[in-house]
Amino acid sequence: MAVTPAAGPGGAYRAVIVGTGFSGLCMAIGLKRSGVHDFVILEKAGEVGGTWRENTYPGCACDIMSLLYSFSFEPKSDWSRMFPEQHELLDYIKGVVDKYDLAQHIRFRTEVTGAEYDDASDTWRVTVQGEGAAPGEVVRGQALMAGMGPLHQPNVPDLPGLASFEGETFHSAEWNHDYDLAGKHVAVIGTGASAIQFVPRIAREVGALTLFQRTPPWILPKPDRPVLGVERALFKRVPGVQRGYRSAIYLVQESFVLGFENPRLLKLASGLAQWHLKRQVPDAELRAKLTPRYTMGCKRTLVSSDYYPALTRDNVQVTTAGVAEVRPRSIVAGDGTEHPVDAIIFGTGFHVTDAFEHARIVGRNGLRIQDAWKDGIEAHLGVTVAGFPNLFLLLGPNSGLGHNSMIFMIEAQVRYVLRCLELLRAGGGSRIAVRAGAQDRFNRWVRRRSEGAVWVSGGCTSWYLDGNGVNRAAWPASTVNYWLRTRRLDPADFEVARLPAATG
Repeated sequence: MAVTPAAGPGGAYRAVIVGTGFSGLCMAIGLKRSGVHDFVILEKAGEVGGTWRENTYPGCACDIMSLLYSFSFEPKSDWSRMFPEQHELLDYIKGVVDKYDLAQHIRFRTEVTGAEYDDASDTWRVTVQGEGAAPGEVVRGQALMAGMGPLHQPNVPDLPGLASFEGETFHSAEWNHDYDLAGKHVAVIGTGASAIQFVPRIAREVGALTLFQRTPPWILPKPDRPVLGVERALFKRVPGVQRGYRSAIYLVQESFVLGFENPRLLKLASGLAQWHLKRQVPDAELRAKLTPRYTMGCKRTLVSSDYYPALTRDNVQVTTAGVAEVRPRSIVAGDGTEHPVDAIIFGTGFHVTDAFEHARIVGRNGLRIQDAWKDGIEAHLGVTVAGFPNLFLLLGPNSGLGHNSMIFMIEAQVRYVLRCLELLRAGGGSRIAVRAGAQDRFNRWVRRRSEGAVWVSGGCTSWYLDGNGVNRAAWPASTVNYWLRTRRLDPADFEVARLPAATG
C-alpha cells in the first residue's frame, strides 16, 4: 500500500484538507496565514468549487445576498446581481484559489474513501482513490480537516417501482444537461430550495410539468436586481461602503433568529409570505395547496419571485397526493390518478443527519464514527469529536443556519481550528482532542436551547432533525453567539498529549 510522502516530520503533512468548496479553501487560507504551508487539499473532482461546482441546474443561485455570501477578508466589488448565480460564485471561488496560490496544494481527482487514526504515530492515514491517486495509496497528515460540507450527498427517495421507470431520472445536484426537456412530460418530486429555482426555468420549455409536493415551503419575495454601476464604483473606491452594506444585510438576516427562538415574533414575516402567495396565485384552490400548515422557520424559509407564477401556467399541475407507484412510463399518485411521464427530476435535498452512516472514519483505539454517534451525530461546537484527535469538521453537526450566511460560520470555525492547533503547538503535543465531558455539556446546551424553538415545535419534518426528532443540524442561537463561543477556547476542554518517544 503506497503512502504519500510529505515534507513534515515522519513523512506526514501537517494537515490534510478534504474538499475545495468555501470550507476547505478558507481552511487552507487560514493555515497559510498562520505560517503553515505543509498541507494538501484532496478533491474528488477535476476542479474546485464544492456545491457551486456540483449544482448546475437551471436557475441555480444563492439565496443569501452576494455581498454577504463571500469571504469577509476577500470582498468582491463587481458582483453583477444582489443574489449571485452559480457561475459567478464559481468564478469567485476560482479567483480566491488564484489569489492565495492554493492550486499548488490541491490534488484533483483524488477521492477520500476512509480515514483512520494511527495511535502509534499520532497521524491520520487517509485512503484515496481516483485518477489522481496511485492504487492503494494512503495520505498521512497530523491533522485532518473535513471540508466536504453538509449538502453533498443527494437524497433520492426509494419510490415503489422506480427501478422499472424507462424514462430519464436525475437529481437536481446531478443535472443531465444532455437530456432535452423541450416538449417532454416531466415530473418534479420535491419542493426544496433547488426546485423553486429550476421549476420556473424548465416550466417554459416542457410540454407538461407535474409537481409532486409533500410539504409547501414558506416563500418570501426575492429582492433581486442588478448591482448598479454607481454601487460597484463605490464598493471599489470606498471599501467602507461595501463593509457597511454587508453589515446591514447581516443584521437584517440575523433578526430572523429572534423569531426562530420565539415563533410568535415571526408573524410579520409570515404575513409578508402570505401576501406574496395571495398576490401571485389568484386561484383559491391552488393557493390552498401552496399554503404551509406549519410555523415559518420550521423548514428552511425560501426566497423567490418567479416560483408561484410558474405554478399558475396552463402546462403545470401541482399534486399533494404523494407518489403511490412509479410505472415504466408514468407515476401513479396517492389519489389513484396516473400521470404520463418522460422524465423524473428529484428536488429532494441531501443526506444531512445520516451523511456519515457509511463513512469509514476510525479514531483512537479503533473507535468507529458510527459507534461514537450511535445515539445521534454530535460534536463540540460542530467542529471536534471526542475520541477523534486532530480531526476537525467544518460545518459539522449543529452548525447549519436557516437565516444567515454559512460563510460567517465557516470563518468562525476556521479561526477556532487554528486556535486548537496553536494550543497543540504551545503544549508541545502531537494530538489534541476535545474531552467527552466538554462535548456532552455543549450538546446538552444545544438540546435545551432547541426546546420550544421553531425547528422542533413548528409542526413539520425537516433535515434539521434526526429520526428521533432531535435537532442535529441547526445552530440553535444567533451567529453572534457562535462567534463569541469560538473566539477563544478553554484549554480545560481539551486533552493535549504527545507520544511517549517525544518526552525524552
